[in-house]
Amino acid sequence: MALHRTSPILLRGGNVLEDFKDVLLTESNRSGQSINEIIIRAAGERLAQRGLHFAGVFEPGDIDKIGTAR
Repeated sequence: MALHRTSPILLRGGNVLEDFKDVLLTESNRSGQSINEIIIRAAGERLAQRGLHFAGVFEPGDIDKIGTAR
């Protein structure tokens, strides 16, 4: 089993329309995830769907072969 190290990603400077922000905050509260977690997971799913290969977003294997979060 390969050793996978974590590395922080600092997100900043994002401006969105209020409607999107409201939906994002609602989903964050509903799911118990931070906004950063939701955004990073969505980016990971998108990259996997485009055929890029990586161990995972938060844990190795948390993005399946078709690019959706487990």
